[in-house]
Amino acid sequence: MSIEAHDRQDGVTEVISQQTASSSPVSTEPGGLAPAMRREMPRTAPPESKDASDAVLQPRRQRLLIASAMVVAIGAVAIWYRQPIGEAFFGRPAVADTVLVSGNIEAHESTLSFAQIQAPIVELPFNEGQTVRSGDIVARVDDRFYRQQADIDRSALKAAIAQVSVGQSNLNAAQHIVASDEFDLAGKQREYARAEQLVKSDAVSQQARDLALTAKQQASALLARDQSLVDVAAANIRLANENVRTAQARVELDETTLAYTMLRAPFTGVIAVREAELGQLAAPGVAIFTLADLDHIWLRAYLNEPDVGKVRLGTPVDVTTDTYPGRTYSGRISFISPKAEFTPKTVETHAERVTLVYRVRIDIDNPNHVLLPGMPADAAISIKAERQ
Repeated sequence: MSIEAHDRQDGVTEVISQQTASSSPVSTEPGGLAPAMRREMPRTAPPESKDASDAVLQPRRQRLLIASAMVVAIGAVAIWYRQPIGEAFFGRPAVADTVLVSGNIEAHESTLSFAQIQAPIVELPFNEGQTVRSGDIVARVDDRFYRQQADIDRSALKAAIAQVSVGQSNLNAAQHIVASDEFDLAGKQREYARAEQLVKSDAVSQQARDLALTAKQQASALLARDQSLVDVAAANIRLANENVRTAQARVELDETTLAYTMLRAPFTGVIAVREAELGQLAAPGVAIFTLADLDHIWLRAYLNEPDVGKVRLGTPVDVTTDTYPGRTYSGRISFISPKAEFTPKTVETHAERVTLVYRVRIDIDNPNHVLLPGMPADAAISIKAERQ
């Protein structure tokens, strides 16, 4: 007889064979089995079978752990791409009430130069950094030549005015002559009419009538000539008046040119650059001074692209400088560039240079002229009102 015991745990199979002969005597004991069979039957699984089972389960557990880790990683990546990095790790931050920007203070600058003048500079009363008021004389050139030309033109104006007076006198004389001619012609016409009547009654000769006719015609021609002289005298007066106006224009031009010999400040400001010295030949377009307008200063700054939508024109700004720590100056957004640009090359790192930004202009109140062009400044742009 053959007995097979199959233990299928952990893929291990044991076969226990026991042969019994029917012819052999079998002695039984209280257990009900033959002693030989009790000796061959295993009581418990050997320790090696448990280790084999763990060896089979271990790969399954590893695959399960790897699959779980992949699911978690895919979910983390999905969350990562749907929100900023900081929010993925630390949650959504609190919204700030201000946007901080930095830049340099700028001002309107005008280059001052002489116009229509070419002469040596004889006066430069201001130096760089000094404050000038509107209308102050900041430079003057040698004006002797221009004054002499003005004197000549004034004399020409006087002569033109005198010529008008002479022409008026000539016109008056011509008009008197015409009046005399008219009287003479009227007398000659009466004499001719009388002679014509007398000829008909044979009181005078035909020759006397012809002489009277000739005298009348001569008087008429003389009147026409003198009337033409009146017209000429009137035309001379008109010409003299035009000469007067021309001379007056020349005098006014001379006065304007003389005014150009003195260079005046067009507005109150600070001398930023002095570009000329005494004795230097001034000419039209040659720069003498650069004047900065401190009443209208602004801060040039740049906003990152995410911050552009947070500000509007007129948004209030608080400006501070390292020059005057503890002081805050009021300002407002007056310009936001409609086009994005790369960060200016003054930024040192390449990563910041390639960032797209928007240029903004912040007008700053500067009543005491303490803020000067070129000063670095920081600006806190209030976005609380815009967010509300």
